[in-house]
Amino acid sequence: MTNDYKENYFKVESNFNWDEYFLLQAMIASFKSKDPSTKVGCVIVDKNNHQVTMGYNGMVAGIDEGQLPWGKIKTVPLEHQKYAYVVHAETNAILHTNISLEDCKAYVTLFPCNECAKLIASKKINEVIYLSDKHRDLETNKIAKKIFKLAGIKYRTVKMDESHLERLNQHLTHLITDT
Repeated sequence: MTNDYKENYFKVESNFNWDEYFLLQAMIASFKSKDPSTKVGCVIVDKNNHQVTMGYNGMVAGIDEGQLPWGKIKTVPLEHQKYAYVVHAETNAILHTNISLEDCKAYVTLFPCNECAKLIASKKINEVIYLSDKHRDLETNKIAKKIFKLAGIKYRTVKMDESHLERLNQHLTHLITDT
């Protein structure tokens, strides 16, 4: 390198670390969900931080959603609740890949339920990183944590700072308005 071009060499850094980046990806995936009450996204990445699959919560593929309930009132029979028909984001992500997920990480916007925990453990995903654990007092959540413990799956939360969202908003605004 000659001194003539020194001004073009300077240190740069990413706006987000890998956890923040993939949680933002999971948040974007969650936007695709039509669920009126809880939109969940999941991104699964390999040990090289390459995204291998993603999913969001939604009705069973190929079913006429107009014939199914989106309500979650549990005093009515299960047949008339969304819970009978919605496929969770983690399950959709797992279903949407044919490659091994062993030693991968799952980034999810909501801590997985016990049903998704069974699939995560069966696929040998080794870590779950999540934004919210709003169902932490439910039995299904406690069972999921027990499954993770028994399977040796690490799990941890990452708190997204509002400044991350502000920077993302500024970046996206710049992208759509810059001509």
